[in-house]
Amino acid sequence: MKHRWLIQTLSIVAPFVLAFPAAAQAPYPVKPIRFIVGFPPGGTNDIVARVLAPKLSEYLGQSVVVENRGGANTAIACEVFVRTPPDGHTLMLNAPGHATNPALMKLNFDSIRDFSFITIAAESQNLLVVHPSFPPRSVKELIAFSKKYPPGSINYGSSGTGTTVHLSAELFQHMTGVKWLHIPYKGGGPAVIDLLAGQHVIYFGNVPTVILHARAGKLRALATTGPKRTPVAPEIPTVAESGVPGYEVTTFYGVSAPARTPKPIIDRLHSELVRALNSPDVRERLQGLGADPVGNTPEQYTAFMQNEIAKWTKVIRAAGIKGE
Repeated sequence: MKHRWLIQTLSIVAPFVLAFPAAAQAPYPVKPIRFIVGFPPGGTNDIVARVLAPKLSEYLGQSVVVENRGGANTAIACEVFVRTPPDGHTLMLNAPGHATNPALMKLNFDSIRDFSFITIAAESQNLLVVHPSFPPRSVKELIAFSKKYPPGSINYGSSGTGTTVHLSAELFQHMTGVKWLHIPYKGGGPAVIDLLAGQHVIYFGNVPTVILHARAGKLRALATTGPKRTPVAPEIPTVAESGVPGYEVTTFYGVSAPARTPKPIIDRLHSELVRALNSPDVRERLQGLGADPVGNTPEQYTAFMQNEIAKWTKVIRAAGIKGE
């Protein structure tokens, strides 16, 4: 009799007990969200993050604050990021450096296991620009002019060793036989400032970082690095069609959370990020800068990162490129 009473009591109470953990879960988000960018202000990664932040803030109901932590091609920012609680209140904008760093330096984190990849926000290509005082006005003229001078006589800048800005120039040199002097910076912002001042004369900048300067006549655009012309500047030819067939480099901007972030939070973040990327104002701003919105799934983004790391590791080791 007692057993029957116990069973009946448990059958009444159990549904409430089982439902309690779900009901007791804290709502998300409950405080402002840090959005870490691994470069100083002014570069493309910073621009993309600042385009997304206000819309995410609107959709999530909490402030989304962009925090710049430049250095070591995003590795410094990653070290800070992976130590944050996996509660969805810290996000990071991943750049191609995330895929190149494993081959360039010893890292205190794992570039796959320590991250929960949410979505690729946008993709873009680079734009080969030169200082207006530099004589070449086309890719062919740039190659011919460079070959007139001893190796290392002409300098080019990059947003950091191992970035697509750097690797775009390395691939160009490898495919054309020219040899320039590399001047690495800790981000696209500082690199472009010195480029405008003539401290270096060649730069394969992310389109959003340099296109406005080219339109204003402060830089001269020679070619884009993608497989086809960018819609934001269709009058500019690609490097491949300008005399270097087979040349192609593209870049990406992805959003991640720390590993072990609960799936319901990842799902919410993915939903709101895709919603933001599909909003007309965000799409217009990104496309106006030469970046194409993406919004793929966490699984697709994770597979993409695994492939990118494998691809660039082969390129970097074959070229003998060393980290900073």
